[in-house]
Amino acid sequence: MPVASDADRDDAARPEPESEMIRAVLAGNRRAAGRLISRIENGGRDAESLLRQLYPHTGKGHVVGITGPPGGGKSTLVDELLLLVRASGKNVAVIAVDPNSPFSGGAILGDRIRMMRHAVDRGVFIRSMGARGTLGGLARTTGDAVRVLDAMGFDPVLVETVGVGQSELEIAEQADTTVVVIPPGLGDGVQAIKAGIMEIADIFVVNKADQPQASKVVSDIRDLLHMEESVREWTPPIVSTAALRGEGVPDLWMRIQQHRDFLETSGELRRRRERRLEREIMDIVWGRVRQDLLEPRFESADFRSMLDDVLARRMDPYEAAERATPETVAGLQR
Repeated sequence: MPVASDADRDDAARPEPESEMIRAVLAGNRRAAGRLISRIENGGRDAESLLRQLYPHTGKGHVVGITGPPGGGKSTLVDELLLLVRASGKNVAVIAVDPNSPFSGGAILGDRIRMMRHAVDRGVFIRSMGARGTLGGLARTTGDAVRVLDAMGFDPVLVETVGVGQSELEIAEQADTTVVVIPPGLGDGVQAIKAGIMEIADIFVVNKADQPQASKVVSDIRDLLHMEESVREWTPPIVSTAALRGEGVPDLWMRIQQHRDFLETSGELRRRRERRLEREIMDIVWGRVRQDLLEPRFESADFRSMLDDVLARRMDPYEAAERATPETVAGLQR
């Protein structure tokens, strides 16, 4: 394996000059931001080059993830939140991650339609993104799209996801503050709440609080929090809202700001972002290993022959994996 020279390392570390598109994004050009997010969704090294140029300008905005079961009123809640954030003088962006079309890959629910009253407000940017098959309802490129909006000066950036489940908790890995919206009427309330989301919530919202079962949901969440064995530095508050009427939403916005203050003063914000970047770097590394080293090997005649042996039970999949990757593993270990 060739060893990089000092000059090579210097070239790699030196940031690329900002392109015209990046300069336009940093100047607040919304069309340029939309085009950049589209390039990010399409992937490729071109998008990577643009993101490298953008990165030094990021890290200032507060990312708020809003998740919960479908039908919980998340979009209505976000719509009301936008009014409050704008009233406080802040510029706010929304990324709404929707189920995507199997044909075009585009988002098909189109939360922008539900938030049209903000369309003429230059202090609001709304973008729908297709989940593109990810289990947790969070597009793989969402984090990069958040960076685009962060660099433009939007703060906070709200990320609304398709929904959550036991294994669908990626939003907590992307957000600084995670808001879990739980509506009444989910059947056995305790079981619904226990479905893997107690650990990720920084704030619980019981939406549609004007329904008869809402108080029972609040009680169930409170009981589960009291039953936790570990002691949290931050105890998730429970906010009751009726988003269609705007009720309780000011309390939610206040709680979001309180959690941001806690993150910054306790040092938890730095710890969360450090863990997030560690995961991101590892994902990039393994993505390149797959693309540059493993995928070409898997397309080789030797691998196809080995696959025939596995199919015929002359070899097991574990042995095939060991034979397929020794050079890669050795290179990583060096």
